[in-house]
Amino acid sequence: MRISVVTLFPEYFRGPLETGILGRAADQGLVAVDLVDLRPFGEGRHQVTDDYPFGGGAGMVMKPGPVVDAIDRVRAGRPGVRVALLSPQGRRFDQAVAREYAALDAFALVCGRYEGFDERVRAFVDDELSVGDFVLMGGEAAALAVIEATARLVPGVLGDARSPAEESHADGLLEYPQYTRPREFRGLAVPEVLLSGHHGRIAEWRREQAVIRTARRRPDLLERADLTGAERALARRTRGPGSG
Repeated sequence: MRISVVTLFPEYFRGPLETGILGRAADQGLVAVDLVDLRPFGEGRHQVTDDYPFGGGAGMVMKPGPVVDAIDRVRAGRPGVRVALLSPQGRRFDQAVAREYAALDAFALVCGRYEGFDERVRAFVDDELSVGDFVLMGGEAAALAVIEATARLVPGVLGDARSPAEESHADGLLEYPQYTRPREFRGLAVPEVLLSGHHGRIAEWRREQAVIRTARRRPDLLERADLTGAERALARRTRGPGSG
C-alpha cells in the first residue's frame, strides 16, 4: 500500500514513520508513505500558501492554488489515487473506514492548517475525513492516526494475523479485558476461566466481557453491533432499566 501525505510540515512524520511497526512495514515493502512538502508549491518569491479570508474574520485560509497543484502532482504519479482532506467537516473515520482505505492500493491525505482550506479545494478531492469532533492545530496528527489504523490492516504488517480481528471496534464491540503474568497483582487476580485451558469457555467469557464493556462504556456502538438475542439482553441488563 502506498500513501501520499501533502503537508506543510513533512518533518512531523519522520519519527513516527521510521520507528516500531510502521518502520518495519516500510523496510519490508508492505507500506510506503510519500511526504509531499506543500511549501514548494507556494506562490511568489516567498512561497505563500495562505491568505486572509474574503469577508474578514480571524486567522488565515490555505490558498487553493498550492494545495491543488500538490494534489495534481500526486495524481500525475498515481492516476486514480483516492485523495482525502483531513477536516473536522469530513465523515467520521472509524474502523469500517479504516478497512475501506486499507483495501486500496494507494490513497493520499491532505493536511490543512490555520482556519482550513479555501472552499474550492473540495472540488478537487474525493473524500473528507475527520478523526473526531474536535479541532486540531493541523491535519498532521489526524493523518498519522489514519496511516496507523489502515497500515496495521495490511496483511503481514502485524505479527499475528488474528490481532486486527480481536481488538476494539473490529466487530463493533470494545475489546475484552486482557491479562498477563503475574496471576495476582496487589490483590487483583486473573479470572480463573483464563487459566482453565478450556478454549471454548475462554472464548465465551471474552465475548460476554466485550458485550458488557461496550454496554457500560460505549453503548452507542451496540446499535450497529452484530449481537445475538441473548447478547442484546445481556447488554440491556448491563446498561440498566430504561436503557432500550
